[in-house]
Amino acid sequence: MTQETTSTGHSELVSESITRSQNPSAGSGHREFGMTDKKPNIAIVHDFFHTFGGAERVTLAISDLYPEAPIYTLFYDKKLNPWFGHRQIITSYLQKWSWVPAKFLLPFYALAIESFDFDDFDVVISSSHSFAKNILTNPHTIHISYVHTPMRYVWDAWHIYLADKQMNRMVKAVVKGILSKIRIWDFLGASRVDQYVANSNYVADRIRKFYRRESIVIYPSVDTDKIQISHENKGHFIAIARLSQYKRLDLVVRVCNELELPLIVIGTGEMEVELKHMAGPTVTITGWISDEQKIDYIRTCRALIFPGEEDFGIVPVELQSAGKPVIAYGKGGCLETVIDGKTGLFFSEQTVASLKSAIQEFVEKETKFDPSIISEHAQKFSRQRFQSEIKTLVDRLVKQMKQTE
Repeated sequence: MTQETTSTGHSELVSESITRSQNPSAGSGHREFGMTDKKPNIAIVHDFFHTFGGAERVTLAISDLYPEAPIYTLFYDKKLNPWFGHRQIITSYLQKWSWVPAKFLLPFYALAIESFDFDDFDVVISSSHSFAKNILTNPHTIHISYVHTPMRYVWDAWHIYLADKQMNRMVKAVVKGILSKIRIWDFLGASRVDQYVANSNYVADRIRKFYRRESIVIYPSVDTDKIQISHENKGHFIAIARLSQYKRLDLVVRVCNELELPLIVIGTGEMEVELKHMAGPTVTITGWISDEQKIDYIRTCRALIFPGEEDFGIVPVELQSAGKPVIAYGKGGCLETVIDGKTGLFFSEQTVASLKSAIQEFVEKETKFDPSIISEHAQKFSRQRFQSEIKTLVDRLVKQMKQTE
């Protein structure tokens, strides 16, 4: 069920009609918070739905916690209907332009995310890795922003973004100016959030650095109950990620080519064609596969190789849930989810030599990793724990707001 807002804030239906009975707050005048003992009226915001990755899984867990809450987003791809098709999805007026490459729409995201009207909601929960946290809410609405990361391509990784080989010099100059303006807007918009929630201590530090705001840490939802511990090992290593430049899957492919190790790379993205050309006879790039296929690869693999610097990294927790060790780059969120020497190994540099050395060390120590200990460690990141902590936070803030009225 999908609805689209126009730039003037009015609504026009993209698919089937959504009646007022399905959205009882729509069209009513603003309700002052706390004037009723009924449960608070909640909305959810997510940046955009193009793929079903870690951020989308967290958004789904929040939506399952508050199933009546509509979900606002810049874009929505119907291929996500198996997960969100039963929810009320409200898209921005940019939905009709969702076929345009994202980098050409960057200048319009700020206005689009600010066009949503949340006056009839008591609580808005944004699940944000870019623009969603910068929504506009009134003084009577509590805005809780669950931040997966401050925008990397605007802040600490903008040089990598500008190094995109598909941009010529003139385009890069234009994009550089746009990113500078977005960075200013992002800093100003960050002040609108009432409560920041970071998905790791690593992200909390970056929120403090870029936005000068404090946050509490709630580790994201991981479906640890869906991936049971497995002692099966078919001998292949596995790498799972969006096939983007900063994920550094090129390192994994090069090392496994050199060591002639079986490797399965799962994911899609702009580097898919390049990685397929790079892959040797022992490396398979699967592209998009179903969750069932992914879980089968996880349960039968030898270990996960995780070469990127992630803000949290749900994939390493999923692998540990199955009792599988993780060979990870020793920076970012993995330092909070992987125990070196107990549930995995770290390598210190994003280089072929450093990763190669870590894989060789793993081969020597492989029998020392206990699947039961690894799986038990992963349970601290369960979906049930996440939903409980989110609900406790929402209830506490709602209670505080009512007491101040």
